[in-house]
Amino acid sequence: MRIVIAEDSVLLRAGLTRLLVDAGEEVVATVGDADTLLEVVERHSPDLAVVDVRMPPTHTDDGLRAALTVRERWPAVGILVLSQYVEETYATELLASDTAGLGYLLKDRIADVDEFMEAVRRVGDRGTALDPEVVAQLLARTRRRDPLARLSPREREVLALMAEGRSNGAIAADLVVSAGAVEKHISNIFTKLDLPPDDAGHRRVLAVLRWLES
Repeated sequence: MRIVIAEDSVLLRAGLTRLLVDAGEEVVATVGDADTLLEVVERHSPDLAVVDVRMPPTHTDDGLRAALTVRERWPAVGILVLSQYVEETYATELLASDTAGLGYLLKDRIADVDEFMEAVRRVGDRGTALDPEVVAQLLARTRRRDPLARLSPREREVLALMAEGRSNGAIAADLVVSAGAVEKHISNIFTKLDLPPDDAGHRRVLAVLRWLES
């Protein structure tokens, strides 16, 4: 495989280069900033780019944004992101479409050389290599973004009927449950949607708005 490495730490860049070369891969370029990464990808057309998230010029998420650009301009190039943490916004965007030839690993989990090389080759062969912690955090982000994710199936049914303008009695009759059960479900809905104690009618409207927004 022909590989480029984008990592601003000189020691880590040298270590990754040695590791990959010793494993029989060809490192065609190493760079220390996001802008130069784009230049060498265009020049060398590598099979894989190993990219650190935090790089110059801002030392924030430049590497991940550069990876998105590589993905867009040169979709045949595999991307293996290495990071100290999960940068949720751009990671979600990176994983939003086709995950073929894509990997995202946390640096503190790549101490096992064999596992790291297996991930490198899998991504280079158009496979996917995602750190379990990355998956967990992105799933948590998705749940946070959906205000209804915390509701049980029955609570969602109740809220859907509330959105239709049904009274508690009408909801109870429709679901064949007691009025007390409906009141309990609605109380749970208010709690799970983080609607503070207030006028019950006002909270009901807010809950319905959450339903419509979702």
